Amino acid sequence: MSDMSFDINDNHGHVPVLRDRMADLIAPGVEKLGSRAVIVDGTLGAGGHTEHFLRTFPEAHVIGVDRDPVALADARARLAPFGDRFVGVQTRFDGIGEAVETGEGPIFDLVREHGVAGALFDLGVSSMQLDQVERGFAYRTDAPLDMRMDPTKGRTAADILNTYSHGELARILKTYGDERFAGKIASAVLREREKAPFTTSARLVELLYATIPAATRRTGGHPAKRTFQALRVEVNAELEALENVIPVIAGLLAVGGRAVFMSYQSLEDRIVKAAFAEMTASKTPPGLPMDLPGTAPRFATVTRGAEKATEAEIEENPRAAPVRVRAVEKLPDPFGDRS
Repeated sequence: MSDMSFDINDNHGHVPVLRDRMADLIAPGVEKLGSRAVIVDGTLGAGGHTEHFLRTFPEAHVIGVDRDPVALADARARLAPFGDRFVGVQTRFDGIGEAVETGEGPIFDLVREHGVAGALFDLGVSSMQLDQVERGFAYRTDAPLDMRMDPTKGRTAADILNTYSHGELARILKTYGDERFAGKIASAVLREREKAPFTTSARLVELLYATIPAATRRTGGHPAKRTFQALRVEVNAELEALENVIPVIAGLLAVGGRAVFMSYQSLEDRIVKAAFAEMTASKTPPGLPMDLPGTAPRFATVTRGAEKATEAEIEENPRAAPVRVRAVEKLPDPFGDRS
């Protein structure tokens, strides 16, 4: 890797989490393919990781994926100095396979011919989206209950609060937010929406303060955090997209290419962990002295368990505190299949 200088102040106010470590993890595949290397940034956001990759690997190209048209437009403007080394695609990240299949231009031709050298998925909502009050992701400011990463499509958080049954609401609050009082909150939502539909976040936050016991409020962080997380995950089908994209990116990787996932919630990390365990396991029945044809694992783990940020990294960027990083590398087929 080249050691090009990088001014953190040029990063549009958003420091990419574990920027240098992400470059280190994908470096072997990128360096192996050289000028043919294409990196997929499946969660482009403000473009911080992509900019660092383009600076660090001066021969590489990046396909940046984001479903948010505002984020994509801003990132394209930011990355314009890199010319045709960057291409932005508006889609949910599990649409990367279709984007590669149908994309036109040299970058897509490189992927179709040589595969992907490295891929990064920095999961969850970006700080840039949290900072846009009108998007409704943050619970500390009154705003419309939207929470869509692509604000042109799909149901909003308000739609969910106003239409889901008690059982559906309790399920998503418990499953996606690990909310102890999911049933109690769901009951309160149904009572309140009979008076008037939910439209803005302040009313929901007020309901949560009134519903969650005071002792829990004092010790469990902001009482709205878990509910807002659960609504965001449901609105954007985040876990469905994650489950879908792992086999898609695995199929796109070149031999020696690596896929890296950064998770901030235990649900995300469990999905990645389980998928990687399946991908890296031999399918040969136990007791045989060697792998049968077609049963050897095609992937190897790169990280030992889930990597965490160091104290120094957390001090530089507090958003790195909850992150869990897992990576796999695509192996050669021992029986000669080049795919």
